[in-house]
Order: sequence, then C-alpha cells, then structure tokens
Amino acid sequence: MTIVVRLTDVTKRHRRGRETVTAVDHVSFELQAGSMIALVGPSGSGKTTLLNLIVGGDVPDEGVIDGPTERADWSMLAIVPQTLGLLPELTMVENVEFPLRLGARVATDPGEAMELLGIGALANRPPQETSLGQQQRAAVARALVTAPALLVADEPTSHQDEANAERVTAALAEVAATGSCVFVATHDNRMLDRCDVVLQMSDGVVTTVEAR
Repeated sequence: MTIVVRLTDVTKRHRRGRETVTAVDHVSFELQAGSMIALVGPSGSGKTTLLNLIVGGDVPDEGVIDGPTERADWSMLAIVPQTLGLLPELTMVENVEFPLRLGARVATDPGEAMELLGIGALANRPPQETSLGQQQRAAVARALVTAPALLVADEPTSHQDEANAERVTAALAEVAATGSCVFVATHDNRMLDRCDVVLQMSDGVVTTVEAR
C-alpha cells in the first residue's frame, strides 16, 4: 500500500518560560493511502503539535517527515483545523469551493458535499449567520471536494450532535475508501470505531498502535 506520510524519529520542543518542553518525543510511524487513522490522547499530550508538524505548519527539531506538504496544494493536503478557517466575507458554498479557486481539481461537487453533511440549505449564508456546528461541517466539506492525498482533521466532530457526528464520520470514512489518507485527532468513539488504526499519544510519545 502507498505510504503518504512517513515520520522518522521526529522530535519537537517548545520553550515555556525557562523550561523546555518536549511536545513530540522521537515519534516514528507511517500513514498509508486508503486508510483512516485516529490519534487519541489527553489534552497536552502533543497531538496538536504533531498534527501541525505533519501538515507543515512547523518543522521538527530532530527527525524527518516525508509527505505531501512539499506540494502545499489542496489536491495533496486538506486540513480541518479546530479554528475552522472559514472566510467571513464569503458565503458557505464559496468557502467550500475555495480550494477549487486555487486550482485544485474537483473530486466532489461542492453542493453535493454540503448536502451530504446536511448544510445544503445554508449555501448562500455567510458563516457568521450559521452555528458553530454548521461551520465545522462546511470546513469538512471544503476538505472533501478535492479528495486530497492526505486529509488531516483536528477534532472534526467536537461541535456536532449525534446525527451530525455520524454524517461527518461517514463522509471521512468514504473519502478514505476512495484512496485518501485521513488522519484525525479525536475523542469520539463513533469515529474510532470506523478507523483502521488508532495511535495513542501520551507525553509526546506514540505509545500504542491499535487496530480496531
């Protein structure tokens, strides 16, 4: 199976006052195409730092990350951050379409992606006139339209009720089934049940790899 991302002995440290904190501590693993992988662990365990390293938002102090961030376009890499990143001057559908404006290829029609996630009726509203949960689903839809090589999502069901969490989970599982690698930080057991592999992180270390 094709390897989309490979981490080799990756370490990242942060300064906290006079203290040096090792947020990611000699981590090595691979992410494969066509799979859905979860990253779990308590707050402060290093999950967000690890995601940031994988998407190229930061660089490791030690070790090597090989992955699609060498070509930072939406056909290779799509991100659903906790901050969602919707542009307030655009409508919901324009936000979902945004990667296509940047030249990414269309894999899923933006309107279909929004309908799939239950926000089709909100297409022409600005994000600020929708709920946080609806905005989160728009951020997921934006990631789906290009079927990227790697889709990274940070707690993508954190603002969803049970029915909409299932919509998000099913949509991410489907894009993995079509060949993308989906890497998601989550505490949602429903999503964990759909993942091929679960990585457990604690104190900066990936301590277990569990096949579901």
